[in-house]
Amino acid sequence: MPHRTATLASLDPDQWRSLADRAVEPNGYYLADWGLALDGMARGGTRASALTARSDRSSGEMGPGTLIGLIPVISAWRAYRIPLPLLVSADPYHALCTPLLDRGRADQAAAALLREARALGQRALILRNVTLDGGAMKAFTTALERDGLQPHRLNGQARACLDATREAEGLLREALGAKKLKELRRQRNRLAEHGEVSFQVARSAAEVAEALEIFLVLEASGWKAQRGTALIQNGGDADFIRSAAPALAERGQCEIVTLRAGPTPVAAAIVVRHQDRAFYFKLGIDESFAKFSPGVQLTLDLTRHLCADPAITMADSTADPDHPMIDPIWRGRLLIGDVLIPLRRSDPVISLARAAIALRKLVREPVRRAAHILRKRQEKKA
Repeated sequence: MPHRTATLASLDPDQWRSLADRAVEPNGYYLADWGLALDGMARGGTRASALTARSDRSSGEMGPGTLIGLIPVISAWRAYRIPLPLLVSADPYHALCTPLLDRGRADQAAAALLREARALGQRALILRNVTLDGGAMKAFTTALERDGLQPHRLNGQARACLDATREAEGLLREALGAKKLKELRRQRNRLAEHGEVSFQVARSAAEVAEALEIFLVLEASGWKAQRGTALIQNGGDADFIRSAAPALAERGQCEIVTLRAGPTPVAAAIVVRHQDRAFYFKLGIDESFAKFSPGVQLTLDLTRHLCADPAITMADSTADPDHPMIDPIWRGRLLIGDVLIPLRRSDPVISLARAAIALRKLVREPVRRAAHILRKRQEKKA
């Protein structure tokens, strides 16, 4: 009889943090302090289950073994309204769902996660928004090949990322060109008429908690509030980020960057850090300063900040593909997509799942495109 998955809250947070430190591929949105706050607070809670892999005890380990793999998962019904026995990686903000796999035992962890899903009576695992050419996906592909299986890519998109190993000014000149940079300097000089322009980085838990309140107000002052997507508009979302951001900052895993004109904050953003990667989570601007492009100005300063940090080699925009603000600035591209991982050979459920997901996309795509066009028009003002 299939057994039940654990809840995220039942995991030992220290083991979770240790696994994240050893992960073959970084994912700031699967850090323990982020995931636990998200699961317990955001928009009713994700109520995700924990698909886990642990080392065996043949090496003399006591207890259940070391945590070597983790994917927060939900049912296909919750993810797609498809009544099939599939597990789907969970992330309500649709940012990144790359699993955490121990870098020293990545293939072993991937194989153990597949065995666990089979033991739960599932027929497939769907990884949404996963890096398609990263270390985690390579480990799953290897584990599947050993079982005579292969993954099925459902979609793939390239989104903006920053090569933070480069010198910032050269990178920005190459990306934007002299004419655009001159126009942005002109806008910055005009912004300075309202007070000296400064870029500030909040790092400590106390600084992050204070800067977060400024971010929340800025985010809720513009088009995101009109769409109902500002974090502060939902009590659960606000509680989640107020818990997660300072907790991550305690471990050096969250910063909030703010652009000011004199004492007035005109833009702010939340940046999550994991290993050598930064994740540009959300941006808020004061739209009364929109003619000065405060979101772009902040992003230019953030680019300089990240490129000057030797601990960061890459930054993931976690933005939609073809994003009108970030794509022209961060010219690197990260291939992200959804992957269906079968758990049995010649399983008819796989064809049913692929067809159902394709049909769902066909029905929803016109609405999504219309919303995307409207959002692009609004975001250009940033």
